[in-house]
Amino acid sequence: MSIQNFLALDTSGNHLSVIACKEGNIQRVFLPNCAMKHAVSVMPAVEDALQKAELSLEECDFFSAVVGAGSFTGIRIGISAIKGFCLAFQKPSLPVTSFDVVAYNGVDGDASQKKLCLIDALHDSYYACGYKGEEIILPPAYLSEEEVLALAKEGYTLCAMGELPLSEKTEVQLSDPCVGLEKAVLAKAKQNAFGELTALYVRKSSAELNLGK
Repeated sequence: MSIQNFLALDTSGNHLSVIACKEGNIQRVFLPNCAMKHAVSVMPAVEDALQKAELSLEECDFFSAVVGAGSFTGIRIGISAIKGFCLAFQKPSLPVTSFDVVAYNGVDGDASQKKLCLIDALHDSYYACGYKGEEIILPPAYLSEEEVLALAKEGYTLCAMGELPLSEKTEVQLSDPCVGLEKAVLAKAKQNAFGELTALYVRKSSAELNLGK
């Protein structure tokens, strides 16, 4: 499949990534410290990326958003923005997970390597998903630091988009958020993995947990 025109967003973490692609011309906008500012930063970043790629929203063949795991608020902002574009221009949506972003960053490497893709869930806990190449071999889970370290001893290479608290205890390979998003979107589009943008919440929010008590 030839490369299509698209716009992709990742607002699932502290960073903000925007990818705009027009006929193979891929432009990236990356803001490293965007926590709690996604709502005000996302549209200017989208406009910047579109302008650099000389791409209009009408020309996009599809729109993509990272659906989690990660920040509850950030995920909703990205999904809402992309759903709005899909509705306005009657184009399909492509869901990508934050685990995909980490995994696909180095997908050109050893396909037999087992990767444990990690997102910091705070309080010495992590959202995790295991991959071998493009195949998910360990479904998304909420793990303690001890459980993550145990999997590392079992042969998983730990990977993340940024430094983690456990980086002081063991090696964690860092993935480029923009490169990973670009590769994940291109791969998922080639796989025709289009579908609804449904937030991936590996565990309940703090508000939900407190309500349950």
